[in-house]
Amino acid sequence: MQPPAFWFAPRNHFTLASRMLAPLSWIWASATRRRIEGEAPVKLSVPVICVGNLTLGGAGKTPTVIALLQELSARGHNVHAISRGHGGSLQGPVRVDPERHSADKVGDEPLLLAMFAPVWVGRDRVAAGRAAVADGADVIVMDDGFQNPALHKDISLVVVDAGVGFGNGRVAPAGPLREPVVSGLARGDLLLVIGGADDQARFHADWPEAQALPAISASLRPLEMGMAWHGLRAFAFAGIARPEKFFASLKAEGAELVATRAFDDHAQFDQRILARIQSEANALGARLVTTEKDAVRLPPSFRRDVLAFPVRLKLHSWQPLNAMLDRYGLGNA
Repeated sequence: MQPPAFWFAPRNHFTLASRMLAPLSWIWASATRRRIEGEAPVKLSVPVICVGNLTLGGAGKTPTVIALLQELSARGHNVHAISRGHGGSLQGPVRVDPERHSADKVGDEPLLLAMFAPVWVGRDRVAAGRAAVADGADVIVMDDGFQNPALHKDISLVVVDAGVGFGNGRVAPAGPLREPVVSGLARGDLLLVIGGADDQARFHADWPEAQALPAISASLRPLEMGMAWHGLRAFAFAGIARPEKFFASLKAEGAELVATRAFDDHAQFDQRILARIQSEANALGARLVTTEKDAVRLPPSFRRDVLAFPVRLKLHSWQPLNAMLDRYGLGNA
């Protein structure tokens, strides 16, 4: 489901809904704290880098994982990713095979990540990590799982979308947080703030608590692939946490958005929905365009008629992260 608008009201601007839900937020926060504190994490024989966030929904974790997989691979490391496989039915641990697995089996994010490195899906993160090590991994990047205490994390990157920050500052269901900001940041090693310069400045002004962690800034940029987006009549659709970001990025590249459709995060597109949007796009003389993560959930017969709009993370400086990677022998292999 798309998050309610009151989650992203200005900080400490609490609506009636958020006030009424506050008791449930206290229960949620307490349960999360007990879970984190109540389990001794298992340490693997290779470094584990966790890419997580403090909010429910997207913050830019998947592009961050892709950037790490590409960087560590370029340095000569046998890097594997592990994921819970949200939206998939397999318990795992299982190595993702894009030729054999579909999103309803392993989840959309693992299918996308498998284009860049071996990926293991498993409800049990320790078992998935051990399977990766047995398969030759010398470093593991964990997609999400910052609030999961089972596996020891050598480096924890906390990713935040500067455009929305930590929302109204309350824990779900009164706000978008998985846990309170202060306690979450206390367990992190590095804060990765994604967004434009104005959003970044506003985030740091609104959330001085973020100074508790060294921070690096980054932005999402369309992948240069020779595609002429300028002037393209586009019918854009997406089932991600913030589809409006995708629509804005496509428009910024010069595409003419004649229609947009926003679906729930990780939405499964059935044949009826796909037939309808294809018919609407044809009537408007437009091409269907979606995100890479949505594209992997489409049936192959339909996917070939849809343009995917790929974005990649651009870190403005690798220096703070490089220092942490070097500490674990993750420079050039």
